Amino acid sequence: MAALQEKKTCGQRMEEFQHYCWNPDTGQMLGRTLSRWVWISLYYVAFYVVMTGLFALCLYVLMQTVDPYTPDYQDQLRSPGVTLRPDVYGEKGLEIVYNVSDNRTWADLTQTLHAFLAGYSPAAQEDSINCIVKFLPSNGSAPRVDCAFLDQPLELGQPLQVDYYPPNGTFSLHYFPYYGKKAQPHYSNPLVAAKLLNVPRNAEVAIVCKVMAEHVTFNNPHDPYEGKVEFKLKIEK
Repeated sequence: MAALQEKKTCGQRMEEFQHYCWNPDTGQMLGRTLSRWVWISLYYVAFYVVMTGLFALCLYVLMQTVDPYTPDYQDQLRSPGVTLRPDVYGEKGLEIVYNVSDNRTWADLTQTLHAFLAGYSPAAQEDSINCIVKFLPSNGSAPRVDCAFLDQPLELGQPLQVDYYPPNGTFSLHYFPYYGKKAQPHYSNPLVAAKLLNVPRNAEVAIVCKVMAEHVTFNNPHDPYEGKVEFKLKIEK
């Protein structure tokens, strides 16, 4: 019958561990001599230097293929999107509701609009069009904004009357084309202000503002903001 192996005491285990960390008889530290540790360290230093160099080379080659002015993969939109300021979103899209007799209902709207226009001229501006690199809206003629009722209110019997700024709701051609943030770091989106004159009171109306230009489309069923913006407006009194 084999004799049971004698269990080692805690002191013996600590002594063996210390002997493993440093063996004075062979000059080994953690099972290897100093020269072996030097060679292993040099190997890993050389390995990671080579890997870092290869990674940096790959990044350099990749960056040489990237045009700093034009993105390789641009948005597939045929036309730029249009939005509204102030952009107040309700449960079903853009909704603007206020009471002309209660400034608490429209104070936040005016503050939001003033903050947005801080980077523009002092003139009030509302409708804005975003930018696509090297996009030209037309061949020489300026694009313009046209706003109308989506559903003509029966009590009016006439189309929506609008005062635009600039006149006729035209976008200045100096906004086009856009060459990207690197070439135009201080570029601002073109804006047009629209003052709606004959909106009925105490009734919600749906309004659409379209950008009219040769190369701008507004009938994309997959993007309701391509080339146009739709919103609801209710003015109470």
